[in-house]
Amino acid sequence: MEHAFPCGAAALDFVGTLRARRKPQPWEMLKSPESLDSWFRESGIVDGDTGCRPSDLEDAVALREAIYLLVVARLANEKYDSRALSLVNHAVRTPPAIPQLTSSGRTIEATPQQALSSVARDAIDVLSGPDVPLLKECANPECTRIYVDRSRGARREWCAMEACGNKIKAAAYRARKKRLARDH
Repeated sequence: MEHAFPCGAAALDFVGTLRARRKPQPWEMLKSPESLDSWFRESGIVDGDTGCRPSDLEDAVALREAIYLLVVARLANEKYDSRALSLVNHAVRTPPAIPQLTSSGRTIEATPQQALSSVARDAIDVLSGPDVPLLKECANPECTRIYVDRSRGARREWCAMEACGNKIKAAAYRARKKRLARDH
């Protein structure tokens, strides 16, 4: 798998395709039309390739950044950016990816714009639904993923234990050992 899906919502995982946003050199996961196709496939939005072109990748990055602005505004309880809101609302006007029943089961085929519409619809659900109070940003200062915290007691701190949680815990452990060694 090329992509990770720890956030609890497709739109949030899509936003997470630009990692470490606050670093001087963020880590871009959508580097090519093929990587966008891979994200659509791995996320389950489609079953096969959508035939992404460079212009579709540009549209996807613009939508991703619009969703990010809206999510950050929601977290800060601020007014939405009108251009970001317009972009998301424009994307949902395209029909989404639609599952089809076949003799061998279910399949989902879509154009890139239909797949992006599915992501935009998920963003609207996340930003207007019951999960809004559960939105959190990862506690790892180098990570900027936003996730839905459905953990018991809503005490989750990291987007994913495997990625960020283990790093933070290991760094804290090393710091404690170093401090103890220095104090003795």
